Amino acid sequence: MHHGLIDADDEQPSELPGRHRRRAGESSAERPSVDYQDQADTGGRKARSGRRRRPTFWRELPLLIVVALVLTFLIQTFLAKVYVIPSGSMETTLHGCTGCNNDRVLVDKITYRFSNPAPGDVVVFRGPDSWSSEISVQQPTSPVTQALQGFGSLIGLAPPDEKDFVKRVIAVGGQTVSCCDSRNRVMVDGKPLNEPYIYYLPQAGPPRQSPFGPITVPEGQLWMMGDSRNNSADSRVPDHGPVPVANVIGKARVIVLPFSRLSWIEAVNPQSNAVGMPAPGAPAGAPLALGLLGTLPLAAGRRRLQRRDAELRGFLPGHPGP
Repeated sequence: MHHGLIDADDEQPSELPGRHRRRAGESSAERPSVDYQDQADTGGRKARSGRRRRPTFWRELPLLIVVALVLTFLIQTFLAKVYVIPSGSMETTLHGCTGCNNDRVLVDKITYRFSNPAPGDVVVFRGPDSWSSEISVQQPTSPVTQALQGFGSLIGLAPPDEKDFVKRVIAVGGQTVSCCDSRNRVMVDGKPLNEPYIYYLPQAGPPRQSPFGPITVPEGQLWMMGDSRNNSADSRVPDHGPVPVANVIGKARVIVLPFSRLSWIEAVNPQSNAVGMPAPGAPAGAPLALGLLGTLPLAAGRRRLQRRDAELRGFLPGHPGP
C-alpha cells in the first residue's frame, strides 16, 4: 500500500485553462511576433499619425498678402476708397495744406449708384479737362517708386491724383446760381443760401465772395464750390464751370486720419432753412404757442386713461368704486 506517498509530478498544480499561458511565438524576453510584422510592413520606420502637419506661418504669408491685396483692390474700386485732401479749399470742414498732416477721408462709391448728388454733399470728382489743378504732383521716374506710390494711393498714403478734386455741391442741373445779394450770400433761383460752413482764409484777402452769374446749370451737371470761399479754385473760376455728374467718384463720408479729427462729414443742404428756425413772417411767440397746443392732446388722452382705470377698479372685488 503506498498510502501517504505522492508522486513528485503530482505535486505541481495544474494550470487553469487560459491563464498564465504565453501566446504562440511569445517569449518572456521578446516582443510578440505581431510587432515584428508591423515593423516589417512599415519598412522599419515609425508609423505616422493620421493627422497632417499644418503649414507654417511663413508658408501661408505670401497667400495672405495676395488675398489682402485683391480684397483691397475690390473694395477700393467698387465700395469705398481713402483719399488725401490735397489743399485748403475745404477748410475748416476738411484740413489740407502743403507740408501739413492732411486729412484722409473715406469716400463712399455706392450711394450715387442709386441716387444723384444733392446740394450740400461733399463729393470727390474727376476734374474736367478745362479745370486746372490746385496742386502740383511730381511724378516719380523710377518704376519701383511708381509702383509704391500706386499702392500707397490705394490706402490713402500717397499723394492724390492732381485731377481729383473735393468740393461741395451748391446747385444741380436746371438751377440758376449767382453771387451775391446785399449780405454777400450766394443765391440759387433767386433765394439766398444758408451756409454755416463758409470759411475765409485771412491770408487770402478780405472776407468777401467774388461776384458771378447768374448762370443756369445744365441738366446732368453740378455747380461746385469750396468751403474756403476766398481760397478755392472751383466752378466760379473762368474756364471751369459746372461738373458733369458722371465725373463724380463718390461722397465723402468720414475723416479717418488723423485720429484726432476722426468724425463724420456733414452734408448741410444750403438751400433749406436751418432746423428750428421759424418760417418767414411767423410771430416770435409762434414756436411756444405751437408747443402748448401740442400738449393738449396728450393731456386729454391721459385723463381718458385715468377714467377707464377707475371704472375697471369698480368691477374688481376688493376695490372700491370711483
